[in-house]
Amino acid sequence: MFQSFRNIFKIPELRKRILFTLGILIVYRLGGHISSPGINAGALQEFFEAAKGSLFGLYDMFAGGNLSRATIFALGIMPYISASIIIQLLGAVLPYFQKLQREGEEGRRKITQYTRYGTVLISAMQAFGTSLWLESLTTASGAMVVPNPGVGFKLLTMITLTCGTIFIMWLGEQITERGIGNGISLIIFIGVIARLPGAVLGEAQQFLAGYRNLLSELLILTVVFVVVAAIVLVTRSQRKIPVHYGQKIYGRRMRRSFRTHLPLSVNTAGIIPIIFAQSIMFAPSTFTTFFPNSEVMQEFAGYFQPNALLYNIIYGLMIVFFAYFYTAIAVNPVDMADRIAREDGKIPGVRPGKRTSEYIDRVLTRITLPGAIFFALIAVTPTLMASSFHVAFYFGGTGLLIVVGVALDTLQQIEAHLLERHYEGFMKKARLKGRYA
Repeated sequence: MFQSFRNIFKIPELRKRILFTLGILIVYRLGGHISSPGINAGALQEFFEAAKGSLFGLYDMFAGGNLSRATIFALGIMPYISASIIIQLLGAVLPYFQKLQREGEEGRRKITQYTRYGTVLISAMQAFGTSLWLESLTTASGAMVVPNPGVGFKLLTMITLTCGTIFIMWLGEQITERGIGNGISLIIFIGVIARLPGAVLGEAQQFLAGYRNLLSELLILTVVFVVVAAIVLVTRSQRKIPVHYGQKIYGRRMRRSFRTHLPLSVNTAGIIPIIFAQSIMFAPSTFTTFFPNSEVMQEFAGYFQPNALLYNIIYGLMIVFFAYFYTAIAVNPVDMADRIAREDGKIPGVRPGKRTSEYIDRVLTRITLPGAIFFALIAVTPTLMASSFHVAFYFGGTGLLIVVGVALDTLQQIEAHLLERHYEGFMKKARLKGRYA
């Protein structure tokens, strides 16, 4: 393992990519300490201390703690994710966006451009709602979070938070293009990880103060270990469809017949369904911020708190839906069947062509369901963990899924670079296998 880490820095391109990624993440964390003007940071921190376990606390986790500190990155990357969801949904219903998806690189540029425009619009709307919400906040001691509310504060907050989100979006795109891993996922990942030292310290303080006994701490660590192992197992699980390739002549050479397999991942969509579903679940609370003084809206928002039954049911169903939705976009059974047929391949017992694509689609549908249900169950367990053991969200749910998923995807890319240059990878007996797409 240590030799593999040393090998990373022996490859100039990989070393450059990793250092670039670390540099961008450091810039993101530094920006998270620049406060937005016009806000009493101490009063806001006092409010969030009382709001732990609510949807605001969960959103703050995705924003890397920037919302509770009222920084210029308070909105986080969620507006960009929301815009991406809207564009992808439009691609499923509107012919124009379907055409863009089939146009290759030029179409992707157009889609990226529309996603950026959507990010600006959503960020401005959320920033306006956030300014209204901040103006309505007062602490238990009577201190106002916004000492000088008004049109000036609203306009300044909109400009500051919107620019902050656009800058985060740019940082994520730079990581994806010039660094290692998926930039947007890594930004969310580093925001969750940043809160881990404080959580561990808090647990240690409670244990030393006598609020936790040794048995409960060991039980928590055991649950965390089992959940992480289960996530890794399901994430790397594959259904291997046997494929037989017959003899084929290339010019003067003849390829012998051979057998191989078509790997279909149980979790083709990765952590995308978790992020997309969470982004949708933030929408009701975002909408209610436009009506901070409405009792009806505040009662409506109460149904979408993380400890509410309705919230967890809808959240779980959203994860299952987006798992199927993203898998349908990422994997095309028709293209797979055509590729197999062009190489004179055949799945034993299945006719080539349409029958093969139908078979692949049926297998993919069946293996996606248990994986999606598993991740949905893991994602909604934070409520049970928080109510039973008073532990942080990421110890059992959404944050943990993101941390493990992003870490595996990033290690997979590093592994690919190492093996491409004939270095030993991280996994000697079982490789980190990529998804077939």
